[in-house]
Amino acid sequence: MTDTSPTPIQLSGEGRVTVTVIGESLVDIISEAGYAAPTRVHPGGSPLNVAVGVSRLNSAVNLVTHYDDDRYGLMIEEHLQSNGVTVIRGGSAPTSRATATLAADGAATYEFDISWDLSGATLPALAAVETSHHVHTGSIAALLAPGDQAVLGLLGAAGKRATISFDPNCRPSISPDVGAARRQAERFTAVSDLVKASDEDLAWLYPDRTPEESLRTWLDLGPSMAVLTRGPDGPILITRTERVEMTAEAVTVADTVGAGDSFMAALIAGLAQLEALGAAGRQRLQMLGAGELHALVAYANRAAAITCSRPGANPPHMDELGPLSAIASAKGR
Repeated sequence: MTDTSPTPIQLSGEGRVTVTVIGESLVDIISEAGYAAPTRVHPGGSPLNVAVGVSRLNSAVNLVTHYDDDRYGLMIEEHLQSNGVTVIRGGSAPTSRATATLAADGAATYEFDISWDLSGATLPALAAVETSHHVHTGSIAALLAPGDQAVLGLLGAAGKRATISFDPNCRPSISPDVGAARRQAERFTAVSDLVKASDEDLAWLYPDRTPEESLRTWLDLGPSMAVLTRGPDGPILITRTERVEMTAEAVTVADTVGAGDSFMAALIAGLAQLEALGAAGRQRLQMLGAGELHALVAYANRAAAITCSRPGANPPHMDELGPLSAIASAKGR
């Protein structure tokens, strides 16, 4: 009789889980209101930010992405290498760019010059997802052809061995057809164990109902956990048996660039510490109790606050955020 069970996934040499993130890398060109010229240029893209954030929180991370060997691509390459992220690169277009304009309150609006193509990276990307405990994707990578279909295929290959997370991080300027974006988001949600979305994402995708109602509808599609971020109003996490809500941490905001990505990265890192990732951790993910979920949300909330307190997408390191157990202990006192 043939054994069809998933091949066991080995921990990395330091006992860390392995996470593969699939999605765009780009440069953020930051312009502040009142300034004619850009004030900053730095690597960005939601999946890149998540990959860096997870790596800084002590996981081994692969990033399946695209950028060129131009000056912006070299900036991205240096950033990823300095943060310990292993890159699997496909496509041949120039490096993508996002121009972010900051309002007086630090909130960012974006314009994009972007392409998304994984041609040439199929085999190494497949090898990465098949040997990972967790696979994350979202943002432009889940919506923009031709790479979006490649991403769906990789998630299908990952599902027996890895847990999967998805964050739509909607960009109406790139995918203005809300009906098509909604259908695509639901396809990715249906193959995910964990989904996270902002209130702005869900208000755009489903304008006729509240963001939390939409989140509960997504939970019915298959995920074990769904999380709503609401900026200063704080996050809501729901499972089939629990609901956790808390306000955002008070912080002096430098800007909000990358805050949602830091939140997502800390969710993944926290679940790794709870041993709730991978095929072997899927049942654990489904059974997390109220106290564990509260600590998990607080952990991600703190990561987002740290990122908001300094310019750009600069997620916390483990020595800044600390382990999840420290937050759990503090909540228990």
